[in-house]
Amino acid sequence: MAALSIAFEAPETGQQPRPSGGRPIDLVHLARQTGGDKTLESDVLALFARQARMAVAHLGELDARARVNLAHKMGGAAKGVGAFEVARCAATLESQPGSPAAVTAFTKAVVDADTFIAGLMR
Repeated sequence: MAALSIAFEAPETGQQPRPSGGRPIDLVHLARQTGGDKTLESDVLALFARQARMAVAHLGELDARARVNLAHKMGGAAKGVGAFEVARCAATLESQPGSPAAVTAFTKAVVDADTFIAGLMR
């Protein structure tokens, strides 16, 4: 019973589990989401990468409200494919749409994820 109590009293760390280590895309999460279908994984990653690149390209022209909406959408998409750093940075951008640091961090996370995805697609 003591172990059960400890499990429920454990503090929330705020970190997402990353079974794939420090990679920009959690491939274990992605495989679970796609049922292990490699073709579907490839299609979903290509779609996410295209969407993320477009988000970064248009970020500078958006007002604060549009940035909040874009960050929210990108956060959900990122969580779906296992791009947890992109999701974390999108959440920061959503809460701080005028922050240059949030824009920079989001852009860097997207570039890292996009580069990783491009390497997988070779």
